[in-house]
Amino acid sequence: MDTFDCLKIENQLCFPLYVVSKEVIRKYQPFLNELDLTYTQYITMLILWENNKLKVKELGEKLFLDSGTLTPLLKKLEIKGYIIRERSKNDERNLMISITQKGKKLKEKAALIPEKVGKCINLSEKDALKLYELLYKVLYNIKEGE
Repeated sequence: MDTFDCLKIENQLCFPLYVVSKEVIRKYQPFLNELDLTYTQYITMLILWENNKLKVKELGEKLFLDSGTLTPLLKKLEIKGYIIRERSKNDERNLMISITQKGKKLKEKAALIPEKVGKCINLSEKDALKLYELLYKVLYNIKEGE
């Protein structure tokens, strides 16, 4: 084995992860365009549909995003009328994010997106579950190592 085989692109785990991530997000885009959402706005709404109200810090932890990324994204969602940003009455250091009625209604339109994207990816349910479990294992191993 050559000393530099480790540097061949086909030997890099990061490359297929990067390309698959980019391509899967690209498959989402036509469906998200119908909702006037970017992918990052969509995953933010997914968290808010589950929780209704969160601190920005909690939202960032769930999405693995920092406040520098979240702030402009949240401002845009607020302009669209999907969320409200307000300081906590108990602790003004905490910025709270609440979903609006308009944001809740958007959930109905978004409900078909996972199935549509799943058809584009074309994995069996078993393979999809295995991939999901492996990706979360990698994600949490990386986070634990920090």
